[in-house]
Amino acid sequence: MNIAIVGTGYVGLVSGTCFAEMGVNVTCVDIDEKKIERLKAGDIPIYEPGLNEMVLRNYNEGRLRFTTDLTEVIDDVEMVFSAVGTPPDEDGSADLKYVLQVARQFGQNIKKYTILVTKSTVPVGTARKVKETIQEELKRRGEDIPFDVASNPEFLKEGAAIKDFMSPDRVVVGVESERAKDLMTKLYRPFLINNFRVIFTDIPSAEMIKYAANSMLATRISFMNDIANLCEIVGADAEMVRKGIGSDTRIGRKFLYPGCGYGGSCFPKDVKALIKTAESKGYEMKVLKAVEDVNEQQKRVVFNKLSQYFDGELQGKTVALWGLAFKPETDDMREATSLVVIDLLKKAGCDVRVYDPVAMDECKRRIGDTVYYANDMYDAALNADALLMLTEWKQFRLPTWGVLKRTMKNPLIIDGRNIYDANELKHEGFEYHCIGK
Repeated sequence: MNIAIVGTGYVGLVSGTCFAEMGVNVTCVDIDEKKIERLKAGDIPIYEPGLNEMVLRNYNEGRLRFTTDLTEVIDDVEMVFSAVGTPPDEDGSADLKYVLQVARQFGQNIKKYTILVTKSTVPVGTARKVKETIQEELKRRGEDIPFDVASNPEFLKEGAAIKDFMSPDRVVVGVESERAKDLMTKLYRPFLINNFRVIFTDIPSAEMIKYAANSMLATRISFMNDIANLCEIVGADAEMVRKGIGSDTRIGRKFLYPGCGYGGSCFPKDVKALIKTAESKGYEMKVLKAVEDVNEQQKRVVFNKLSQYFDGELQGKTVALWGLAFKPETDDMREATSLVVIDLLKKAGCDVRVYDPVAMDECKRRIGDTVYYANDMYDAALNADALLMLTEWKQFRLPTWGVLKRTMKNPLIIDGRNIYDANELKHEGFEYHCIGK
């Protein structure tokens, strides 16, 4: 099969590379000439474990190509995937201008039956707008060329995206015709040959499934954080509570870990977009509004604990941060808790020292040289009055406590991810605070 994928961001590049790995001939399209030249030179613009090697292998073997012009390849492909960005507008709704640009170009250039598949996360009703845009362009051309639109939302976890794509627990596809269903089945069968887990739906349901899934996971996180905050007040242990409710098979253990808030490119954006979609239809998503509010408050919880420890006297304190990315195994800092914490620390007059295994360059791009970028985790903690754990990278899980204690000015650790053992830290001579205990 021959396909094109428009957009070489996280979703587009991972999807295109994984399709190529399974033998599909893929052309990735992006209007950013510098990005395309970087990709052709083997310079991968995002960090994802295993992606670099897979891109290079498939590019060298000719199954993966890169171009800035969709018209170069549209005659040769059976489907075009739209994986362009849908950034939130100022009011939180999804901005569809790039999605509709792809639809417009598709309608201007197809010469035979082709499917336009939306891979980006888009609000319910987007496929209808995409279809109308294509029809307008065909009418302008005076052509009556058959086409289909489809919705194929992604469910990739950053840091485990390749595994998720190559061995998915399900693939959701919204279609309007048997012809489109047959082509999408042909495309995905190699990934699911032992257990064909494609869920075919109508298109609006497929669009809604992505938002509903991410919103449910975000709800579980905010719910557990709310419970953890109450546990601290009443003297309960959030870890014990998590285990107790997680053992209920109706609930399960996943996404019930208390911490300092969720971030990334999906949960915050999708929760906001679903709230706005409901508002546009005259309905209020009260639960999701609370989910969003809890999460915004939770991003401040580590700073609040620090401020409380020093009775609000933070001016001139040196504070170390371990972790900048919103989660391990990625350099993604979109909606990251670290950005909120750094801003609060700087406003309080603190000297901030940071370290992250892969997100240092991304942090510099976002906030410049307003903090000290350490050479390693211990350099970050040098003469620190406190160490804040924000991202649970594996290398942070078992530090040499003796070295860390000698490095720090004051042995205070505030653990925003609950990865350390309180008794061990007390034995090592640290003052230790975490979430929900």
